[in-house]
Amino acid sequence: MKRREFITLLGGAAVAWPCNGLAQSRPKRPLIGFLGASSKAAGARYYSSFPLGMRELGHSEGRDYGLEERYADGDVSRLPLLAEELVRLKPDAILVATTPGALAAKQATSSIPIVGVNMTDPVGFGLVTSEARPGTNVTGVLFRLEGLTEKQVEIALDLMPAATKMGILVDVNNPSNMLQRREVEAAAGKLGVSTVTVDVRTVDEISGAIQTFVREGANIVIVLASAMFVNARRQIATFALVSRLPTVYNFREHIEDGGLISYGIDNRQNFRRAAYFVDRILKGEKPGDLPVEFPTKVELVVNVTTAKAIGLTIPPTLLARADEVIE
Repeated sequence: MKRREFITLLGGAAVAWPCNGLAQSRPKRPLIGFLGASSKAAGARYYSSFPLGMRELGHSEGRDYGLEERYADGDVSRLPLLAEELVRLKPDAILVATTPGALAAKQATSSIPIVGVNMTDPVGFGLVTSEARPGTNVTGVLFRLEGLTEKQVEIALDLMPAATKMGILVDVNNPSNMLQRREVEAAAGKLGVSTVTVDVRTVDEISGAIQTFVREGANIVIVLASAMFVNARRQIATFALVSRLPTVYNFREHIEDGGLISYGIDNRQNFRRAAYFVDRILKGEKPGDLPVEFPTKVELVVNVTTAKAIGLTIPPTLLARADEVIE
């Protein structure tokens, strides 16, 4: 080899070696696992708020972190298997959309940080030691505020002042529905209204449940918060409309697809706030040291088109209180 060629080759190698060293020293991009209880399409409106919240904190999906998603499509029995799939990927944190999702994820791992959105009674379900100091690998945002269920019952009676019997639609696969059911029954009892409860296990049972409410003489129905019901919200709205049965929901998504009225937390805000917890965890904080937070926004949404279709006049006072009226 000629002297000039050797020097050129040596110089080229000297330039290449540092570049390879830099490439090898690049930090690993964090991976976030996401476990959704409904389908991706059914929850798209609020699921999309998480990456929005991450961008506000300086994290761009694809550039600063990866997102691996799993969806149960409204079937909570699938959550444990999906949680195990995510755990095998060894993510830096797992974001879960519901209490059943948080329970499935915690069963699958005691070390990977879990951020729960819309959690119900995390202390009672053993997800955290206390809300102020979780002490486990779980933290996040609660689904409900104190008095929320009682307020839903009051709204139902504002709609139907003469109501004497209230229906409760329950997803028996969802453990948080048991707590919600007891709260509705207690609130209705205080106001002198009897209740008729119908348990369903699958979407196919919802039509029969609505027929049972009609047959039992329920004047109005409260649909409890469940991913299965969110997933099947159009079917529920249609069944209620055909039966001319006033129905109260937790989430505005029901109302946008033909439901009558909802009163509950703003899911978009909760998912946006979940980004705060993930950000803190990625910066080295432990979930057990991050207090569980209460939701910051509750909204009342009314669909007057549906009200007219079932022959119901929404009281002006209720319309005045609404955050949004859909016509």
